[in-house]
Amino acid sequence: MSAPKRTGIANLPLHHGKAPRWLFDRMVPLAREITIAIVSDYGPDEMLRRLSHPYWFQAFGCVLGFDWHSSGVTTTLCGALKEGIKGIERDLGLFVTGGKGKTSRKTPLEIEIWGEKNSLNPAPLVYASRMSAKVDSSAVQDGYQLYHHTFLFTPRGSWTVIQQGMNEANRYARRYHWLGEAVTDFVNEPHAAILSEARGQTLNLTASESQPARTTIASIATEEQPEKVVAELKQLKTLSLPSRHQIFTSDLHPDSLRKIILSAYERQPQDFEQLLGLSGVGPKTIRALSLIAELVHGVEPSYRDPARYSFTHGGKDGIPYPVDRQTYDQSIELLSRAINKTKLGLSEKQKAFNRLNRLRMR
Repeated sequence: MSAPKRTGIANLPLHHGKAPRWLFDRMVPLAREITIAIVSDYGPDEMLRRLSHPYWFQAFGCVLGFDWHSSGVTTTLCGALKEGIKGIERDLGLFVTGGKGKTSRKTPLEIEIWGEKNSLNPAPLVYASRMSAKVDSSAVQDGYQLYHHTFLFTPRGSWTVIQQGMNEANRYARRYHWLGEAVTDFVNEPHAAILSEARGQTLNLTASESQPARTTIASIATEEQPEKVVAELKQLKTLSLPSRHQIFTSDLHPDSLRKIILSAYERQPQDFEQLLGLSGVGPKTIRALSLIAELVHGVEPSYRDPARYSFTHGGKDGIPYPVDRQTYDQSIELLSRAINKTKLGLSEKQKAFNRLNRLRMR
């Protein structure tokens, strides 16, 4: 099985509420038929690739009739897709696990259940699910707390992750897309394209320039005595960090981190990825070790937001402004072909085409 490739990030305004039942009841069969059409023509791996592309995912949500710029498009689309293919997963060769909130924590169990039914070793898939969440919450600390995690895979072991985080301060949600192809490293530049309305200063330990920091962080956790690490953390709390940093010593509590640091030292992870994967090692532990690496050992990690280009959102009048018009048009064309092959009733099909036509005209 190939290692992961994160394909993008999209920022969306944080909207409360949920899709009305009358709309969701229509999104489910439409998502089902579009998926059947794509898988029939191109195979389940291609469906994963398209879902992993932020533009295509957004276009899919538009076609299903959901508010294009709302954070809810992520959870609602994934929920409609999961519900839509229920009962035909094995025929399609496509499995959808996880979801929002408590449902996201059931992802490993769901993967194991499907793995057993399909004679597929679930361990690599469970690891991919867990590590994608770890990276987006701990290795990249951008202020967004994950609350949604959907993991899709095929019997061949191909997979895609769509997860979303919430930032209550700026009232935005950020969506992270992963595709299990091409990249051989979870923690070194896994991004193929990242979409973001705004850029900020982020502790980005996946950046290539953070390689020395990753090595130093792993060595601190395995080679230095835990009590020495805690003592260094206490000393750091008396220092003032430069204003550009988005991590603060006031957030650190050395005594509460003592057990985690001791546990990491006892388990002796071989590298940063293994350290990140340890149970109990979360954002605060990584932030603490990153501070020691920088201020004690002089090894600076990257603080750039890993956004490579932006997707500019329009206003609430529902008119999106696509950055990459060629990609956006291609997404619409692909969906148009899929809808044309569905078994939808004339009324629902015509509504979907009308939404596509409105998008084309923009």
